[in-house]
Amino acid sequence: MRRHIHQDLLLCFAIVSYFSSCSAFYLPGLAPVSFCEPDKSGEDCQSEIQLFVNRLDSVESVLPYEYEVFDFCKDVKESRPSENLGQVLFGERIESSPYKFIFKQDVQCKTVCTRSYKKGSKEDATKLDFLKMGMQLNYQHHWIIDNMPLTWCYDVEDGLKYCNPGFPIGCLVTKEGRAKDACVINAAFNRKDTFYVFNHVDIRITYHSGATEGWRGARLVAATLEPKSLNQVDEKKPNCRGGPPMEVSGEFKNDLSIVYTYSVTFEENNSIKWASRWDYILVSMPHTNIQWFSIMNSLVIVLFLSGMVAMIMLRTLHKDIARYNQEDAQEESGWKQVHGDVFRPPRKGMLLSVFLGQGTQIFIMTFITLFLACLGFLSPANRGALMTCAVVLWVLLGTPAGYVSARLYKTFGGEKWKTNVLLTALLCPGIVFADFFLMNLILWVEGSSAAIPFGTLVAILALWFGISVPLTFVGAYFGFKKPPVRTNQIPRQIPEQSFFTKPIPGIVMGGILPFGCIFIQLFFILNSIWYLCIAFCLISQNSRRFQLFHTC
Repeated sequence: MRRHIHQDLLLCFAIVSYFSSCSAFYLPGLAPVSFCEPDKSGEDCQSEIQLFVNRLDSVESVLPYEYEVFDFCKDVKESRPSENLGQVLFGERIESSPYKFIFKQDVQCKTVCTRSYKKGSKEDATKLDFLKMGMQLNYQHHWIIDNMPLTWCYDVEDGLKYCNPGFPIGCLVTKEGRAKDACVINAAFNRKDTFYVFNHVDIRITYHSGATEGWRGARLVAATLEPKSLNQVDEKKPNCRGGPPMEVSGEFKNDLSIVYTYSVTFEENNSIKWASRWDYILVSMPHTNIQWFSIMNSLVIVLFLSGMVAMIMLRTLHKDIARYNQEDAQEESGWKQVHGDVFRPPRKGMLLSVFLGQGTQIFIMTFITLFLACLGFLSPANRGALMTCAVVLWVLLGTPAGYVSARLYKTFGGEKWKTNVLLTALLCPGIVFADFFLMNLILWVEGSSAAIPFGTLVAILALWFGISVPLTFVGAYFGFKKPPVRTNQIPRQIPEQSFFTKPIPGIVMGGILPFGCIFIQLFFILNSIWYLCIAFCLISQNSRRFQLFHTC
């Protein structure tokens, strides 16, 4: 006996020793990049820090624009990193910028470029008007360093600090003297009918040194900036310590020159780990508490509804079973009355089966996507990974959609299997793609960066018809192998229905409570135009499915 105990202890010790000697690795996300001073740089440690710019957007407009559409400083050797499908669908347009830094080399008030506007030039007037439009609608820059957003952090109520992953290109004081948006932060912004351009940024880059960590160089853990409006008199000798703001009159009366400058400082902070460098952005966002409150609210509503339905079902079934045990076995009552009619084909059985198949596909796609996101595979560091994962999963899940649709349709005794499969593969995706194409056409006419390129549309169609449609046929093949369900030859007489069981009241009452579980989350989803397109189409399809279920 003791010998067996000793053997078990040795085995446990060997297993623990093995796992303790294993080296861990970070599976989700991206690998860290190390930075060194120029004289210590190499293949595994670079010295140049590249700043990338993304599209500009605004909460007051649904049209984002590329950086190069505005008359800002451009990179001489412009380069665009490769973007995945999700980034393109989200409208991200990342490109290089003329802002380039050397690690641990502070720079004070360096001129990037000068933009001049002549009064008599129609081209200059058009560029300046577009810039004014961007300031009036509070368009925001989105800059990226080491795959991390440059944030503008400022104090808000209750002594808290809010970090915004974007900063405005400027602001406006109206003709009535009312300061809009970012103009409230500076009392010097007080001239009526005047735009103030944020032409200077103070950038602070925080890094974690690897001297005591066992890896070479340093890793960037934070990047913040502070935008300023400074009227530079001499572009060769700019002064960034203060002075009058850069004013642009509402009317183009005189020649104008805007000098864009920047300052950058480096700061060491070993208390922030590279793996948690996004925390200061996520924690500071004011909607975090709202999200937790909404999640708790949804959970309480779902638990309440589930418990109420479960109690009703249990009480009903318990009474029926007790009555069955007392009455004659041949007598039909309660649930026995409908067992031969529940699978009787409804009036729109084809559409019901098609919508159920598509709903199954969307449900499984959503579940797997959220599961992977919870594991960290679809973190913000992986730009576009969420949408890419959703699209790929939807394409690959054509088989469950075809199987469920064909199985239900065959249960109803349907024989038009070709129509069923084609509608399952083409109807709902076709409606979504038609809405998507019309919105994309409008964005393309407006010159927005959210417009999807033609090549991406072709790629989506190829995924749809080349993979999803054939997989739907495969699933339908197995679904149609199942035999239909027998029903009573003579349908039962349906009594007169009350007002509450009619389709429209049933849809309203049946939809209010589920909507109450999700409406707060929908607010954050619908903030984006592409989320709006996708969510609107999905909600429309689910509403049609729900209505058809009641009418059937």
